[in-house]
Amino acid sequence: MKILITGAAGFIGSNLIDSLIKDNQYQIIGIDNFDNFYEREIKVANLKNALGNINFSFYELDILDRINLTNLFLDSCPDIVIHLAAKAGVRNSIQNPISYFEVNVLGTLNVLEAMRISESKKMIFASSSSVYGNCKDVPFREDMNVDNPISPYAASKKAGELLCHTYHHLYKMDIFCLRFFTVYGPRQRPDLAIHKFTKSIFRHEEIPLYGYGQTRRDYTHINDIIKGIKKSIELLKGYEILNLGGSKPISLEYLVNLLESITGKKARKKFLPIQDGDLLQTYADISRAREILGYTPEIEFEEGIIDFVNWFKQNNHV
Repeated sequence: MKILITGAAGFIGSNLIDSLIKDNQYQIIGIDNFDNFYEREIKVANLKNALGNINFSFYELDILDRINLTNLFLDSCPDIVIHLAAKAGVRNSIQNPISYFEVNVLGTLNVLEAMRISESKKMIFASSSSVYGNCKDVPFREDMNVDNPISPYAASKKAGELLCHTYHHLYKMDIFCLRFFTVYGPRQRPDLAIHKFTKSIFRHEEIPLYGYGQTRRDYTHINDIIKGIKKSIELLKGYEILNLGGSKPISLEYLVNLLESITGKKARKKFLPIQDGDLLQTYADISRAREILGYTPEIEFEEGIIDFVNWFKQNNHV
């Protein structure tokens, strides 16, 4: 099976590629434009294990480069596309909304068009828990109304889901939209809370706790996300929206207290009001993913944080 992965050098993409390579049953094509949201060197390091493997080929390519993207699809004719490439970050999207819609919406349209032209019929699309906005009913179910996003990032991900449904309807593509809930673990992006807070603790820097530390996130370990994606590869048929989460919301303050316990270091906490675009909480109902994919998260949050801190120490000369 030939799998094309966009956003291959990112946190989720690179972990997924390493896992698929170990299975030794896929030919994998990765593309990434090394967006400058964070350092190129980090993304190059993410691909270190995969580059040179006979079953992996990599192209530095932007999904906004429609002509070269389409040519790559025509040359490779992938059986499945896993579309992870996106401009990430809720807060940054408020400052740069146009670039987020260019990449996350037009870029997704370019991928779908390349699939149509090359007659590729199967896609897994990376959506986000942010589409739920500040829904008051919890846990979040896939059949809830998500017409009230509170950031351009969230709106762009909802738009991506709608485009996926349109191409499923018009061209009979099989597409699963997976709503990821705050993914963490080795290689996590440096702008995300767990990574930032861990770095700040080791550097004795102040940690801002927005929402006075009471906002809650449904954290999901990267290994559980990878299992959900791989089950989707096996069972991809029709159009589905599926939550992939841990289904156990954790407060920001508890996260920092846990990091203190694991690192043996005291955090310098600064409690602040919630920021625009931030959700009060996320909480996944995973019953549909369990029914369709057999998805069950296995890594407890405390175990996962130990895993991340160990990785951080090994890779940051702590």
